[in-house]
Amino acid sequence: MNRYKAGRDRVISSFSFCLVITIFLSPSPGIVVNGLVNVSISTIEKRYELNSSLTGLISSSYDIAFCILSLFVSFFGERGHKPRWLAFSSFMLGLGSLVFSLPHFYSGTYHYGSKIEETCQILGTNAANLTCNASTKSSLSNYLYVFILGQLLLGVGGTPLYTLGTAFIDDSVPKHKSSLYIGIGYAMSLLGPAIGYVLGGQLLNIYIDVHLRESAEIDPDDPRWLGAWWIAFLLCSFATWLLIIPFSCFPKHLPGTAKIQAEKISETHNDGSKELVEGKNIGKSFKDFPLALLILLRNPVLMCLIVATATEALIATGFATFLPKFIEHQFSQSSSFSATLGGLVLIPGAALGQIISGILVSKYKMDCKSIIKFTLGTCSVALLLNTVFLFAKCGNEPFAGVSETYNGTGTLWNLTAPCNTDCNCLRSFYYPVCGRDEIQYFSPCFAGCTSSTSEKRKRTYHNCSCVGKSPRLPEVNVAYEAIPGKCRAQCMLLPVFLGFFFFTVVFTFMAVTPTTVAILRCVPDKQRSFALGVQSLFLRLLGTIPGPIFFGVAIDNSCTLWDLNECKTRGACWVYDNTKMAYMLIGISAACKVLTIFFVIVAFCLYKAPSSSSVSLEKNAEMASGVHV
Repeated sequence: MNRYKAGRDRVISSFSFCLVITIFLSPSPGIVVNGLVNVSISTIEKRYELNSSLTGLISSSYDIAFCILSLFVSFFGERGHKPRWLAFSSFMLGLGSLVFSLPHFYSGTYHYGSKIEETCQILGTNAANLTCNASTKSSLSNYLYVFILGQLLLGVGGTPLYTLGTAFIDDSVPKHKSSLYIGIGYAMSLLGPAIGYVLGGQLLNIYIDVHLRESAEIDPDDPRWLGAWWIAFLLCSFATWLLIIPFSCFPKHLPGTAKIQAEKISETHNDGSKELVEGKNIGKSFKDFPLALLILLRNPVLMCLIVATATEALIATGFATFLPKFIEHQFSQSSSFSATLGGLVLIPGAALGQIISGILVSKYKMDCKSIIKFTLGTCSVALLLNTVFLFAKCGNEPFAGVSETYNGTGTLWNLTAPCNTDCNCLRSFYYPVCGRDEIQYFSPCFAGCTSSTSEKRKRTYHNCSCVGKSPRLPEVNVAYEAIPGKCRAQCMLLPVFLGFFFFTVVFTFMAVTPTTVAILRCVPDKQRSFALGVQSLFLRLLGTIPGPIFFGVAIDNSCTLWDLNECKTRGACWVYDNTKMAYMLIGISAACKVLTIFFVIVAFCLYKAPSSSSVSLEKNAEMASGVHV
């Protein structure tokens, strides 16, 4: 009895040590890939003249590498030294973070605008500024390939952690506790994005060129402001490299694993795959790879669950990438504040959902079919909550030349009007001002302002020929005619949106842990790691790779005002049609939710539990084998 108790304590302490050490690595890819990259997307777009479709490609590059490597890592890693795979993961994650930060050091100093752009200059305008010079065309967009390389390296580092780590946990704990530990593991991995969102959001309040922050004449409320996005990537690079040595010294197997495995009862989908895998001893050599893959692809329950997780991943990655941008433009918030709000909604909601589902599945000891039914319920509730985009959306604030004319003059979609036609204004730099008439103007020049005053780094503009009187107090002489920044949003639906979207995230991620457990249950024990590798492949191909791209294209299609230089080359988008953006996003997310529910229903109908006779024979064989700790 004492010997058994000592062995049990040894297993518990070893696994606890394993879990604690793994926690230090689990957040690492999330900090960079799902946190810092998403927070920095809007800043990178403006700094390197990229549109949302291209930044969506940057976000997807991580998953491209993951997709290519997941099958091979999961197949060969099952027999290898998993902790050393994690040490390799630490090295590549650090290298990828370092490469991602390099464009800042080679792209030169950021120029947010010239003085000629601030006010209307009728006389003495330098005509050279109004002509296109092909030799001076910006090459900043070429740094796109450096960002993609950094993401590819991060994908190489993240593959071992998410394919081998989950199966390692499932192998090491009793079946009824597996969902709880996997839920905790997934929730802890979300600590990374939380750190990334908070850290990245705070660093965006520091001027991008740190050595010039004292001389910068703009503040974080100015739309031209760009924050120091690159600092956090350097910090994460060196922090991740510190984990290489600890993981290299980690043991290969935990004591007691064989006994735990012997006590488990198989719930493999009853299609003959279990007998085939065990009869031919598949998985010992590379020549077994095609047959092992074919067995999994022919498992209908597994494939339905995998496609369901892929459609959910498409939504999750799309919103993780562009939710801060959606909040920024939909509710007229700053980039840093929008990033912080996005993190406060996405990360706690996702972690809470996974922990709750893990506890429920573990407490009620759900079998595979019950888990699938539970997943169906959570997905259905998430679909209903997704309608928040229909009523918690904001229309665009009045914008001269875009949604409003210049006091009845000029035309829509044309920033030039009779009141500013002699000002020779440029569209090279976006510097919005809010007039006393509560209409936003592209710049002081387009507002027809000829003079300005500055006090404590706060500037006001006067003699603005395009700005009308205040609609609230038309008879009162306001001390200014225009002030820097966007006009204050009249829409007050931001708290409503955040509340509903939080619960949407909770119920969406309540399906993640149960689905993973169901995947592990419906395949032969010897193919669990490989099944997660196949899931990772389809998850990336059908979900996380196209997700940011689809969302980016949808957001670009709602753009109403693009950044154009003197050569008419299009850069980032400055103004979006908020209503169209909301409808585009709910269209994508609702369609994916419906597909998820459909495939979960099919999996539920097709699943066949092992017959009682086969379970009894299996249990008798295990008892006769006499496996001990």
